[in-house]
Amino acid sequence: MPSVLGLLEAREKKVREKVARLREEAERITAALSAAEAQLERLGQARETVTEVLAEPSAVEAVQAQAAVTGSVVPHRIEGVSVAVLAVEYQRILSVLAAPEADGGMRAKQITLALGEPAAPARVEGVRSKLERLTLRGRASETEPGLFVMVRESAPAAA
Repeated sequence: MPSVLGLLEAREKKVREKVARLREEAERITAALSAAEAQLERLGQARETVTEVLAEPSAVEAVQAQAAVTGSVVPHRIEGVSVAVLAVEYQRILSVLAAPEADGGMRAKQITLALGEPAAPARVEGVRSKLERLTLRGRASETEPGLFVMVRESAPAAA
């Protein structure tokens, strides 16, 4: 028959092993908690940064502040942003499309002639390329193949 001291030592050994396992689990949980708290801190900082960025002047104002440069990329149309942000050659094309004689739309050759350019195929194709870029950016529209009109600013709804 086992002795009482032997039984106590066996029980003590089991409890020590259990304590060691629980300490390991506590350390693992503490590490996971620390990682989660760090992630929470980073997300909070990201939220604060986004809030600060959104509080800065809007993208519309930033686009309006850009200078028009010949050969520059045509920015997408944003309500309230004038054509002044476009390069001069794009402004000229849009001014032709804005003229009363362009109400039904105009073709690239007509616009080329209205700009005072010769109707040489290379010139017409250059204007057509610019018209297509203006169409992709929402500043012009192709109502039927090859027929372009200017996209008008939407009028504010009457209250």
